[in-house]
Amino acid sequence: MKFVSIVIGSKSDYGVMKECAETLKKFGVPYELIISSAHRSPERTKIYMKEAEAKGAQVFIAAAGMAAHLAGALAASTTKPILGVPMASGELRGEDALLSTVMMPGGMPVGTLAIGRAGAVNSAYLAIQIMALADDELKVKLQEDRISKAKKVELDSSEIETIL
Repeated sequence: MKFVSIVIGSKSDYGVMKECAETLKKFGVPYELIISSAHRSPERTKIYMKEAEAKGAQVFIAAAGMAAHLAGALAASTTKPILGVPMASGELRGEDALLSTVMMPGGMPVGTLAIGRAGAVNSAYLAIQIMALADDELKVKLQEDRISKAKKVELDSSEIETIL
């Protein structure tokens, strides 16, 4: 079965990353979600990566704060797409996590999203877009979602607009 793997660095990341899981669920995309840390449980992370890949994980989403090496650790273990979501934490409120996630060496890419909730939601959308390259049903769902969003903007505007 093809699915998305969501790996979060600590339980405190779940409040934000559940938005990612809910977005995948809305599109009917199967996912796994686990807590594993690049620093505190490196062996668990490595073992999980190999097991998830063998089971059919197509895209990995990694969320971590502070030093945020989780996405890089995943990238080192697979050639599947890795999407990194920096978490707002610590004194720098996620800026350190953003830099740690985005500054990967050449040849070890991590697609880096925004800090926090927007990044969590967009990581799900990007994973869905990647999977839709080989899934026409998913592609149609994405197109319908875009149409729905455009209609919502028009409706919201019609409630307040003033045009001369």
